Amino acid sequence: MPKMKGPAIFLAQFMRDEEPYNNIDNIGRWAADLGYRGVQIPGWDPRAIDLDKAAESKTYCDDYRGLLQEMGLEPTEVTGYLAGQVLAVHPAYEIMFEAFHPPGLRGNERTEWAVGELKKCIYASVNMGTSVIPVLSGGFAWHTIYPWPQRPDGIIQEAFKELARRWRPLLDLAHDNGTVLAYELHPGSDVYDGATYEMFLEYTDNHDAACLNYDPSHFLLQQLDYLEFIRLYGERIKGFHVKDAEFRPSGRVGVYGGYQSWVGRAGRFRSLGDGQVDFTRVFTLLAEAGYTSWAVLEWECCLKSPEQGAAEAAPFISKHIIETTEVAFDDFAGGHPDLARNREILGLS
Repeated sequence: MPKMKGPAIFLAQFMRDEEPYNNIDNIGRWAADLGYRGVQIPGWDPRAIDLDKAAESKTYCDDYRGLLQEMGLEPTEVTGYLAGQVLAVHPAYEIMFEAFHPPGLRGNERTEWAVGELKKCIYASVNMGTSVIPVLSGGFAWHTIYPWPQRPDGIIQEAFKELARRWRPLLDLAHDNGTVLAYELHPGSDVYDGATYEMFLEYTDNHDAACLNYDPSHFLLQQLDYLEFIRLYGERIKGFHVKDAEFRPSGRVGVYGGYQSWVGRAGRFRSLGDGQVDFTRVFTLLAEAGYTSWAVLEWECCLKSPEQGAAEAAPFISKHIIETTEVAFDDFAGGHPDLARNREILGLS
């Protein structure tokens, strides 16, 4: 039976202007030497990919795949996280999100740029032979996450109505090109847990292309049952970030973090195996849900170096990938179907 693919690595947190992290050739060989079999590509980083060329040229993408193949690698996804985040931005966050887009863009200009970049991610994915585009939803209502002052009636519905209006053409484009958008449920976006994802689906008419990139670390930090989430939404999970976290509240800080740095927060991202995520159960439930796409390391840790984190994560992921069985363990004790015998066992002869 098909099994999950991996290990793979998301390159975003590792790209730097120094070797071996400064271009896809160098960082690809570094990743392959660590035991990775796939690379997830940050679509916004020109050191990793020329998104314009990838969207326009199948030849460019064929050459790109060929370069990776020589290293024993595959492209797993072309991601559109930054463009997705700024597709919908409340004015309170405009300045802090300026790093996510070209300088000087505001309002409709920024939205149009984001739409264009997300379209490029879709076309680049088609040319690259991948089918999942991980994104963030962006949002308008995050500043109202805690209902104080009391939220006016209808404000959340209006936010999701506008969010769906902006995403719907992109969902249609993804569907028409045989791809899906995989929303990572993330703080700072309006789609950040199961309830908000269901609202988004409602406002997009349960769009087939509105899927999920599963990341248990964000769920652990908000104290959501990340295992039950797989049972609820497994059929929509099309991408998987293998990322660890821990939540250790004290008498000083809890879920809200007390405006502390990452080291001082109760909820912290950790390297794989150093946090509290039960990855044995996560991989088991994803296998039961029929997930056969990539297991991709997203490394973020407030203590450990990226080099150590990446080196330890490849064998960690490989160890957890389940090769699903084609036989039952008790087949040896069974027999061929026999209706008469079955009726006899049941006392119905």
